[in-house]
Amino acid sequence: MLSYEAARAKVIEVVRAIADAAVSRGSDAADSKHLSTVERIDVAADPWRALGRVLAERINADRNYPPFDRSARDGYAIRAGDAARPGASLRLIGESRAGFPFAGRFEEGSCVRIMTGAPVPEGADTVVMQEQARTDGASVIFEHAAQTEQNIIREGTEMRAGSLALSKGMRLGYAELAIAAQVGHARVNVNRKPRVAILSTGDEVVDVGATPGPFQIRNSNSVSLASQVALAGGEPVMLGNAPDDIGQLRAQIERGLAHDILVLSGGVSVGKYDFVEPVLRELGAEFFFDAIAIRPGKPAVFGVCRAKPVFGLPGNPVSTMVTFELLVVPAIELLGGAAVQALPLIKARLRAPVEQKAALMHFLPARVSWPAGEAAVEALAWQGSGDIFTLAQGNCFLVVHESKLKVDAGEWVDILPRRGML
Repeated sequence: MLSYEAARAKVIEVVRAIADAAVSRGSDAADSKHLSTVERIDVAADPWRALGRVLAERINADRNYPPFDRSARDGYAIRAGDAARPGASLRLIGESRAGFPFAGRFEEGSCVRIMTGAPVPEGADTVVMQEQARTDGASVIFEHAAQTEQNIIREGTEMRAGSLALSKGMRLGYAELAIAAQVGHARVNVNRKPRVAILSTGDEVVDVGATPGPFQIRNSNSVSLASQVALAGGEPVMLGNAPDDIGQLRAQIERGLAHDILVLSGGVSVGKYDFVEPVLRELGAEFFFDAIAIRPGKPAVFGVCRAKPVFGLPGNPVSTMVTFELLVVPAIELLGGAAVQALPLIKARLRAPVEQKAALMHFLPARVSWPAGEAAVEALAWQGSGDIFTLAQGNCFLVVHESKLKVDAGEWVDILPRRGML
């Protein structure tokens, strides 16, 4: 049984090899036709379609930024030498505002009213904030001695023409999309989202819209997994549920293997009706692990079938959610052309003591807040890995390491944020 770190590292190693092989064979190869394909998105018209996508090209600056010497403040553009002493009086000869620069000749002993973002007149070497000056008829009195280069952003200090603005492989957030627009890339090439097939299993599972019998449950796992896939940058393909019947399960798995990643929930333990692993073996799957030393989520399975990553996640909802975050997210990142991100563990101070008995890594539903500017976390009382109602009251998982199962209040602990909730 692997630690979660070793299991995650194995996923990254195997899926990286799959992604590299797909790229080397070419995006039109039969078994990798969905990988490494590029979409072109109109940033000007539909920026939200590019948000969160992985850039498939290098983007360079088309000119210097700023493209001119720019004022960082409202005030007055002057020569510092003309106001080297407090109380200097300079003639006001014009104005420079954004889009409309001062068009006259800048002379000794003069000043120009200037607005934030406006071009600094040629010959001026500083901008004095308006709060440090006062008008006196046609003149301006400067209350403090001026210094050169105050409040001026010189041409090209943010970005030089031709230099790298956005790197291939980076994920596009709102700032990155603003840069693409700023440098004139109205359209950007992005990697297509990996298509993640989602299949739940079990005779007890019915559709979300159905009325369950007294011993049945609705298919909430497909809904949560599809949401997690979307948050991680993938495109969910919901295959519904396969009953505990080998023939029907095999047919559904065959459908799932037509996509980039297959994620199954349930049917991966050692019970009489747990058929996922036997069916995958029949289809030629190679397995790398079938359990990891965590709770919840111990009976998690990872393998490759027909050059596609396959994940068998436990059927209890919280187990499904935890193992998806630990194992499936890096696969989506790699097959989407992005660099794998480290698991986003952050530190918080424990509010109340916690003790676990099993020598496993525990991920407990919890809530973190910042009541006094310092992260403080408290585990929530829950009823085990089927209790999504308690999980929904939290915003993170409290991580209890197997090396320290008893943690006192006030100690620093690791927490794993719920994706999209912090």
